[in-house]
Amino acid sequence: MSGLNTPVDLCTRFANARLHLGICGSVAAYRAADLLRAWRRMNIHVSATLTRGARQFVSPLLFASLGASPVYTDMFTPDQDVFAHLEPGQHAQAMIVAPATADTLRRLAQGAADDMLAAQALAFDGPLVIAPAMNPRMWAHAATQANVRILASRGASIVQPDSGGTACGDTGQGRLAPLHQIFLAALHALCPQDMVGKRVLVTLGPTREQWDGVRYWSNPSSGRMGAALAVCAWLRGARVTAITGPGLALSLPGDLDLRPVCCAKEMFAVARDLWPEMDLGIFVAAVADFSPKPFGEKKFKKSSAPQGFSIDFLPNPDILQTLARERTSAQKVLGFAAESVDTPEDLLHLARAKLEAKHADILAANAINMPGSGFGTETNALAVVDARGRSELWSTASKADMAWDLCTWLLQS
Repeated sequence: MSGLNTPVDLCTRFANARLHLGICGSVAAYRAADLLRAWRRMNIHVSATLTRGARQFVSPLLFASLGASPVYTDMFTPDQDVFAHLEPGQHAQAMIVAPATADTLRRLAQGAADDMLAAQALAFDGPLVIAPAMNPRMWAHAATQANVRILASRGASIVQPDSGGTACGDTGQGRLAPLHQIFLAALHALCPQDMVGKRVLVTLGPTREQWDGVRYWSNPSSGRMGAALAVCAWLRGARVTAITGPGLALSLPGDLDLRPVCCAKEMFAVARDLWPEMDLGIFVAAVADFSPKPFGEKKFKKSSAPQGFSIDFLPNPDILQTLARERTSAQKVLGFAAESVDTPEDLLHLARAKLEAKHADILAANAINMPGSGFGTETNALAVVDARGRSELWSTASKADMAWDLCTWLLQS
């Protein structure tokens, strides 16, 4: 795992983007350093401003050492440009305030310009993401909530505080949101919103087909490819519902609609129920083609078969093929196929055959027997074909980058 354990930590599509990070005087100020590191790993340029309160907890040198440039402090400092309060608005594509204190929320809501961060925010006309952090009673106060509503009404994206224990010993909503939520909210602010209005259904991960009370038939799918597709569609503005098989261990956006399932029949039932409401279907799950005939709900005892035993398998529903056949003319379908092949050309041939058999608009096939491709890896290599006759071999790259390009193909199909 890398970064903040999101499916898009390795995405290269944000390289050379520009963010401005504001850090305020909260105990959570030290956590902004991990956000900075995660964005810098993606080669995003980050500048930063530390308020006077923030500098009681963390040093500007920390953020400069981690790659923030420039790092601003007070409004009138001899060694910085006289128009430093305007620079983020001239260069950054999005502004993130994390953590944001109650006082900073007040300043931003009132349009104050009496410190560097407030002045920079007032002069910034791009996307603004705010992640508050404070004592739960301060967060719940009517004045704080009024300021939050004002900022949201003006278009600011509010990453709601998390609930739990806080540094002061109180418990409730007020602690800084999980870092991956703030990290992804910033990427969302940087993204083209070319999937706004699209409702997207994604199936991902393995299925587990139970054959006794404790054992099951499955595969080593991590769900990373499907999760990357779900998050990329979300980043680009889509409303995403993800039907997730068991074992997914990745950090996802909080407003992604997750529908956890276990077996193939359950995944099929949920997908079929949701499909009529969707515009796009992305079927990536490594669904077991067969399920074992159950031996019962209890553990099958070894003593019951000292010479071994046989299991009968029954076919599972073909989710991709069935839903592709049942779609309307307005719905688009992207399917996946995991194959064992000798050459990339063989993979391309199999992808074309699967495209026709499954009635998909796009079919992406990966070779699970080739290094850096398939189950449990952060990278993939694909053969991609579509119903319009396009055929391409995509060399090894991160699954996040593959997901980005597949979303683009789906929009163009």
